[in-house]
Amino acid sequence: MPSLPPLPSCQSDHDAAALRVDQAQRLLAEAARPVGGVERVALRDALDRVLAEDVISPLDVPAHDNAAMDGYAFAGDALDRPEGASDGFVTLPVAGTALAGGSRGDAPLAPGQALRIMTGALMPAGCDTVIPQELVEDAADGHIRFSASAVVRGANRRLRGEDLARGRAALAAGRLLRPVDLGLLASLGVAEVAVRRRLRVAFFSTGDELRSIGEPLEPGCVYDSNRYTLHGMLRRLHVDLIDLGVVRDDPEALEATLRSACEIADAVITSGGVSVGEADYTKQTMARLGDVQFWSIAMRPGRPMAFGRIASGAHEALLFGLPGNPVAVMVTFYQMVRGALLRMMGTDAPTPPRLRVRCAQAMRKKPGRTEFQRGVLAPAADGGLEVRATGQQGSGVLRSMSEANCFIVLAHEQGAVAAGDTVEVVLFDGLV
Repeated sequence: MPSLPPLPSCQSDHDAAALRVDQAQRLLAEAARPVGGVERVALRDALDRVLAEDVISPLDVPAHDNAAMDGYAFAGDALDRPEGASDGFVTLPVAGTALAGGSRGDAPLAPGQALRIMTGALMPAGCDTVIPQELVEDAADGHIRFSASAVVRGANRRLRGEDLARGRAALAAGRLLRPVDLGLLASLGVAEVAVRRRLRVAFFSTGDELRSIGEPLEPGCVYDSNRYTLHGMLRRLHVDLIDLGVVRDDPEALEATLRSACEIADAVITSGGVSVGEADYTKQTMARLGDVQFWSIAMRPGRPMAFGRIASGAHEALLFGLPGNPVAVMVTFYQMVRGALLRMMGTDAPTPPRLRVRCAQAMRKKPGRTEFQRGVLAPAADGGLEVRATGQQGSGVLRSMSEANCFIVLAHEQGAVAAGDTVEVVLFDGLV
C-alpha cells in the first residue's frame, strides 16, 4: 500500500481535547487519499464502483438528426410561406413514412413535401422541423393541414451529437457508477471500464462485556450490536469487509489485532475503548503503532472518537476509533467516517443536503457543541413540513435511530430551540 502523506497535527491549530465538528471533518478530508490499484471490469459488474479514468465517447449521441416526437417532418421554410396565408394554415402533401430504425421513407422528398415520421426515426435530408401529430388538424387525401403558429422552425428535432459529442468525456474519473451511468455507457457501446480497486476495511468491537449472537448472556453482558450496524453501513459503500469479531479489554490483544488489521486493510474501524475508562486502551495503542490526530469532538452523541494512522511493518492504515454506545457509533460513522472512506475509494463525498423545517417541539441545547438529534420529518397540518424528536436521545437508545428518518442538526453555536423555530435536518434516505 502506498505511503500516506503526513497528517496535519491537531495540536498545532486546534484544541485536541474537543475539536469542532467542522475541524475534525477537515482533518479527515486532508488525511483520506485514494488507494492505488486499478482493474477493468465488465459493465454489468461496474455498479457502485469508482471510475479510475475518464470515459471518452466513441460516437455522437444521437448518431444522426432524428425526430423527437411522432408527427410529420418537413422543411421549416414552409412556415414562412404558408399556403393559404390568409387563414394562417400550412397544407403539405405526405410523401411516405419513416420508422425508427427503418428507412427515411418510401420516396425521395421533393420541396414542399412532408414525411410521416416516428420518434427516433432519421430526419429526411432537407427537413428540419417536426409537427406533432396531435397538432395536425387534418390528415386526409395524402395531405396534412396545420396552423403555422402551432410549431416553430427546428422544433422537435434532435441534432446529431446534441446529447454527447464524439471525443467528449461521457463520465469523469472519480464517478461512483449508478444504474443510469451503466445505461449511458451501454448506449455508447462501452463493454468494460477501468475502476479503482475496492477499499479494504477491517472492523471489530472491543469489550469484555460483549457477546456474539447465540452465546448466553451472563449478568452485566450485552450482545454486540455495533458490528452489525457497522457491517450494514459499510456494505452500503460496497467496500471489501473484514470482520475481526470482538477483542477483549487487553492491551496486548488489542495491539495484536490492530497490527493484523493494518497488514490486510486500508482502513480500520473499532467500536468502544476510546473514552477515559481504565480498560480503554485504543488511544494508547494507537500512539505506540502510529499517531493520534484527535480523540475528542465537540459533538453529541459521539464525543469520544479517536482518529489517526497506524503502521505494522511496511503496511499503514487509517484508524477510526468510534465510541461504544450504539447510536454514537452510527452518528460518528455518518458524520465523520463515511466521507473519509468515500475519498479513499477515489470519489468525492458531497455533503448531504440539509432542509430547513419547522420544529414541532422545544429542545434543550447549550452552545459549544454540535448535536445530532434523531427525528421524524412529516407533513404538517398547514401543508408544510415539520420535525420532532424520536423521544429519548441517549446514545445507547438504538431504537431512537430505528424510529427516525432524519438527523436534526443543532449547530455548534446554537442554543435552545423553541417550538416553532426553524431547524436543519438531514434525511436518512440516501445516507443511512
